[in-house]
Amino acid sequence: MKKSLDIVKPAVRGLRAYSLSPHRAQVKLNQNENAWDMPLALRQEILHRFEQMRWSRYPDFIPASLHENLAEFSGVRSDQIIAGNGSNELIQAVMMVTIGPRKHVLMCEPTFALYRQVATVLGGNVESISLSNSLQYNSALLFSVVEERQPDVTVICSPNNPSGCVIDDQDLVKLLRIARGLVVIDEAYHEFAQHTIVPLLEQHENLVVLRTFSKAMALAALRVGYLMAQADLVREIRKAVLPYNLNSFSQMAAECAVDRYETDLRPLVKRIINERQRLFDDLSAIKGLTPVPSKGNFMVVKTELDPKVVFEELLLRDVLIRDVSGYPMLKKYFRVSVGRPEENDELLAGLREICGE
Repeated sequence: MKKSLDIVKPAVRGLRAYSLSPHRAQVKLNQNENAWDMPLALRQEILHRFEQMRWSRYPDFIPASLHENLAEFSGVRSDQIIAGNGSNELIQAVMMVTIGPRKHVLMCEPTFALYRQVATVLGGNVESISLSNSLQYNSALLFSVVEERQPDVTVICSPNNPSGCVIDDQDLVKLLRIARGLVVIDEAYHEFAQHTIVPLLEQHENLVVLRTFSKAMALAALRVGYLMAQADLVREIRKAVLPYNLNSFSQMAAECAVDRYETDLRPLVKRIINERQRLFDDLSAIKGLTPVPSKGNFMVVKTELDPKVVFEELLLRDVLIRDVSGYPMLKKYFRVSVGRPEENDELLAGLREICGE
């Protein structure tokens, strides 16, 4: 073993890096992406605006124009917002200013693996509690653990990836009152739930809300996210964000997406919600499969077969899903993103064959 590796924190060396299968397929339903690409007219407008810029200049140090647009769009003030290079950067920033040795992070698992990874790399102690047997938030257990342990940061993904469950507003308010630390709500998929907890920011100084442009906004390729919290907390979190963290093209694209959300992007969200219900119903009708109701643009499905076999068999049919059987509580599950109707049809046809129908 190289001695240079002795310098790396033991907890980091014990981690498995966050990664994704390198497989490719014609029908790609493994990353919770928007099944419909950004409308052509909107893409052309973004490109036209970008052509007018001077590429030799740095982007805005703080993207004030984007912050103002996001403030109006979200119903908060511009000094309550940080835009970032994807919401992942902002997850990291929140933990960088709060988590270190002898600091504690609480999460409900199964959930997005990056929360644990970032907290561990920063030297924090990570504790998790399980979702209920039906893969819903176990509010009573959550209240009990937070009241007893008082973690420095509690992270809740709502809708949760990969289970699709949401935390009830009343339960969240109770949690915010119990917790002395920060409560971070990751709203990456909130558009598909048609609900947000952002109005609670005004009354709760320990609430942080994260959002992304990678899902409903159809901008996964450009890596844009944003954080909302009370202004005093935003000022501190901003100290962990690198200068010029968001490039000019992504800033401009995000502004266009906000400007045209109602006319160009919300209709795509409605299509996905409709397809989600159709996919759930059709999966429920396949023998040996039990999909879990979801408020995201994805769902986990329990299978009587080995999920790894389902994954490989679908890949042979040029359909790529996510094998989540290594997650806590999900040994018998796989996850599918909601695709376009023709993509969902190919998925369903493949699953019917695999399940012997």
